[in-house]
Amino acid sequence: MADAAPLDQLAARQNRTQWLLLGLAGLFIFLSMAGLSLGSSAPAGDMWTSFIIWLIAALSGGFILNRHLPQHDPLLFPLAMFLSGWGLVIIERLAPPFADRQALWLPLSTAALLLSAVFPHLLRWLRSYRYILLALTLCLLAATIVLGSNPSGLDAAPRLWLGIGGLYFQPSEVMKVILVAFLASYLGEQSATLRRREHPKSARFRSLGASPRLVGPVLLMWVLSFIILIWQRDLGTAMLFFIVFLLLLYMISGSRLILFGGALLVIAAALAAHQLFDVVQLRMEIWLDPWADPDGRAYQIVQSLMAFGAGGIFGTGVGLGLPDYIPVAHSDFVFAALA
Repeated sequence: MADAAPLDQLAARQNRTQWLLLGLAGLFIFLSMAGLSLGSSAPAGDMWTSFIIWLIAALSGGFILNRHLPQHDPLLFPLAMFLSGWGLVIIERLAPPFADRQALWLPLSTAALLLSAVFPHLLRWLRSYRYILLALTLCLLAATIVLGSNPSGLDAAPRLWLGIGGLYFQPSEVMKVILVAFLASYLGEQSATLRRREHPKSARFRSLGASPRLVGPVLLMWVLSFIILIWQRDLGTAMLFFIVFLLLLYMISGSRLILFGGALLVIAAALAAHQLFDVVQLRMEIWLDPWADPDGRAYQIVQSLMAFGAGGIFGTGVGLGLPDYIPVAHSDFVFAALA
């Protein structure tokens, strides 16, 4: 019993910290919604529906986490809820028709989090069926090539979504979660082998991390990422997949050569994409010099730069400003609209 008292005190402090942070996040989102409802012509009830959904998710998540995981990190859940709520505010401001869809995903994702907290054996289930889940996710990703669509309805927009009954999702977003679970499970099982010392003559070679057991998976993930890039021309997602894998592999092996070699592969993939795809070449050119064609190819970037300048350090206020001058501001350029 003597040992349990400090743990109970630690859990109580973490509980108070979590509720304080959730309270601050809720206050910020409430005031943002209030300011938005005063300065917008959209029905205020729709905005407060999003806030109520956020509030239910935050309260239920906080109570259940404290009950089933009393010693969990008090920062992670409030931070995730703060960013999610702020995202709802921005979507309500920029693209109200998308707000209901965005709000629907919040309780679903919170439920998935709480299920893993209440039923920890689900993590073992992920480990047991990791190959099947990864294969199914890859199939969904490949399905976007034939069945992909875009909720915005723009013909020129990338078709990276799958739609079911008016509800859209990106398979690449699902794959981000599955990929982390797969890699964590696989590398956890292989950690002893990856860290094992080889023959003394190859100790120096091994210390650099050049073991085929390490280099092979890096090359495999690099090829997979490049295939995703070729199919969908989504450089960001491909690089994210590869970098996440690289960091996990580095954490389990401690090999600096893995990071160095992975960086070279990223550069090689970027150069190859620049030569193969006009859209990648265009984006790199307008990133280097957007003012060369401010009314044409670089219009979106130039407008976002002007938004940063017009907003100043503190912005113009919730619901104010002219973010609609930035094309498709609610998507890739949402940070510019925030500024």
